[in-house]
Amino acid sequence: MEQKESQYVKRTQKDYSMSFKLSVVREYETTNISYAALDKKYGIQGKHTIAEWVRKYGNFDYENKTDKEMPKTKEQELMELREKIKYLERKNARLEQELEQKDHKVAIFDMLINIAEEEYKIDIRKNSSAEQSKNTKK
Repeated sequence: MEQKESQYVKRTQKDYSMSFKLSVVREYETTNISYAALDKKYGIQGKHTIAEWVRKYGNFDYENKTDKEMPKTKEQELMELREKIKYLERKNARLEQELEQKDHKVAIFDMLINIAEEEYKIDIRKNSSAEQSKNTKK
């Protein structure tokens, strides 16, 4: 029995995409998860990599040590807008697919009602042209 040894591949900052870095920073800022847990979760090798990302891309002003959010850079805003566009496009595609399925269901139900009306010689649909009674009490 031979055991394969996992090869250690040293990664650099350039190996991680900007959207990945921003999502990890956002997760760190919105949850109470530690750097070490995030390192383990995403397979990030450097001990201080996430801390550096938080310092660079996070909303906490580390230089002035204030709780006020730092203004977002144009790059951050652009990345967030791109992520939001991708999310909305996926949501739109899903909703369009659901709408198409609903339209198919409506067409099938209409066909079933037509068949039932012809077979049993009864009106199933409401007569929408009937006038309402004028003697109704409010």
